[in-house]
Amino acid sequence: MGTAGLVLAAGAGTRFGQPKAPVVVDGERMVDRAVRILTEAGCAPVVVVLGAWVGHVDGANVVVNNAWPEGMGSSLRTGLQHLRDTTDTDTVVVTLVDLPWLTTEAVQRIVTQSPTDAIAQATFSGERGHPVRIARELWDEAIDVARGDEGARRLIRGRDDVVLIEMGDVAGGDDLDVP
Repeated sequence: MGTAGLVLAAGAGTRFGQPKAPVVVDGERMVDRAVRILTEAGCAPVVVVLGAWVGHVDGANVVVNNAWPEGMGSSLRTGLQHLRDTTDTDTVVVTLVDLPWLTTEAVQRIVTQSPTDAIAQATFSGERGHPVRIARELWDEAIDVARGDEGARRLIRGRDDVVLIEMGDVAGGDDLDVP
């Protein structure tokens, strides 16, 4: 029971010039910041999917995605398969490693203001982004459709039951693409 956290952090950070997970921003590695925010918001366990860069991450279960060059979809599949096979959590909050303006309050909002049997997606001034909360009942479908650089987008697209939760007042949804 409960909500797991999943950090997708396997990419090479091509536009950035290096993998983003170990990059230090404001004195904290981006991967550690993402884990801390999910943990502070009550997510447990927290799983981090690594690939282009692999290292130790305190407070998280690290899963290595050897297929990381295929894109974010392979990381989502890897993380969801791991959670499906090792936990009994009801839902998962999925986020990206490169969201320096994500806050604990935003993650708490998506956990507490969305039903556990649906998909909830953060919006920032109406623009959809991360984190995304996915009910366990939909994990197999997400695994089946996650391909290339699309993680849950194919699962979400066209559904009329996605709960949109505005976060713009407590967080920013922009990712970090340049140093």
